Amino acid sequence: MINLELAKKIKELRLKNMLTQEELANQTNLSLRTIQRIESGETEPRGDTLKRLANVFEVTPNDLIEWVEQEDRALLVFLNLSALSFIAFPILGLIIPLSIWVLKRHKVRNVEETGKAIINFQITWCILLGLWYASIIGLMLFQSDIRFPSFNLRSYDYNMSGIEIFIIGFPIFLYCYNFFIILFNTFRSYRGKNALYKPSIKFLK
Repeated sequence: MINLELAKKIKELRLKNMLTQEELANQTNLSLRTIQRIESGETEPRGDTLKRLANVFEVTPNDLIEWVEQEDRALLVFLNLSALSFIAFPILGLIIPLSIWVLKRHKVRNVEETGKAIINFQITWCILLGLWYASIIGLMLFQSDIRFPSFNLRSYDYNMSGIEIFIIGFPIFLYCYNFFIILFNTFRSYRGKNALYKPSIKFLK
């Protein structure tokens, strides 16, 4: 029996790699007619043909055969929550979701889109945090009058300059926003809705 899911997956992978049927035929040294028959489900790739296709898509033949996307909301919830690792160390909020995305993006429905949204957001977040660090270093180098707030324990008042508010307030805002947007999207994924990680720069499209 022809594996129609495999035919569908091969076509999806070709499109995701931005290849035409002619280009895929050239890269695999297969005929255009063979590629057309595989994608239409008229024939199922086996042996050497399967290996050639797998090599182009940079996967193993077994992965290609077993790739049938299943719905797994628990994995989507875990994927979202894995980004909370930024609390321990900022870059972990990118690395851990990226690892899960690479392993599961073609195997579980919506992992591809959700993973991209998380990765794009976390890269953007890390850039903003990095710019904050860079600005602090710049201020320390070029201004000698920067001071942190002085607290008066008796009157419970304090005076803060605009620079001091930025120094303390901006990273707090970044961490709080990252935390709450992860929880918000975890709930959305649990409800079967698309992730909304915004604002972010689309590094992965």
